[in-house]
Amino acid sequence: MHLQQEVSAWRPRVAGVVEVFHARFTAHAYPMHVHDEWTLLIVDDGAVRYDLDRHRRGTPDGTVSLLPPQVPHNGSAATSHGFRKRVVYLDTTLLDERFIGAAVDGPDLADPVLRRRVGQLHRALTSPGDEFEAESRLALIGERLHALLQPRLELPGDHTASHRVGVPHGTAESLRELLDERVAAGLSLSEAAGLLQAHPAHLVRTFSAAFGIAPHQYLISRRVALARRLLLDGRPAAEVAVEAGFHDQPHFTRHFKRVVGTTPARYARSGRPCC
Repeated sequence: MHLQQEVSAWRPRVAGVVEVFHARFTAHAYPMHVHDEWTLLIVDDGAVRYDLDRHRRGTPDGTVSLLPPQVPHNGSAATSHGFRKRVVYLDTTLLDERFIGAAVDGPDLADPVLRRRVGQLHRALTSPGDEFEAESRLALIGERLHALLQPRLELPGDHTASHRVGVPHGTAESLRELLDERVAAGLSLSEAAGLLQAHPAHLVRTFSAAFGIAPHQYLISRRVALARRLLLDGRPAAEVAVEAGFHDQPHFTRHFKRVVGTTPARYARSGRPCC
């Protein structure tokens, strides 16, 4: 099979939008990783299978997938010819953290109205000067998402989502806070064990059980997220590698490509500065 990779990423001047990411992959498989933002995803060709909160999910025809922040997920092609997707990463001004559990319970939304509106948003985001239209489209998307997710918040006796996300997990939560504070600087496992007064193996087991991702995977994904922001700001890849906490340029390139699907240099060149 011929390997194909097409990527375009940029940060538009639209409030609430952190990044727009369009990609075509034939063989790329995303490792477990997390985002700080909401991931609003549509697949235009092929299909994607992914794991979210230890449940196998997918993107059947016509769905919109909403992946919540800080919940680990992976992804790979569910068809032999790969997939083509459009993603917009949104900050929590559109959806706050109350909706995370509802999105975890049902991330793939089969709603034609929402699908049409997301497509309209992407068309506006690719047109220079149409930022006001994009803001208007995004407002309608937010309204629709609230309407679709709100009933799930009101189900009586439904405590599963709150049990999974947004609730402190003792040592695991403390380690996550420590990793968040040291994204670029980093720390060794023995140092973390000393600071948290816990055995290193216990830290790894507890963190992995609580969040569905190993501590080292979590740290790498946070570093890659930081690197994406810096690259879209126009920073040189060599500087970004150091500032995001990677050992050297090859270390940075290897992990960035595993998580994003392309190299830092290609990602940085793919942007749309006019938008």
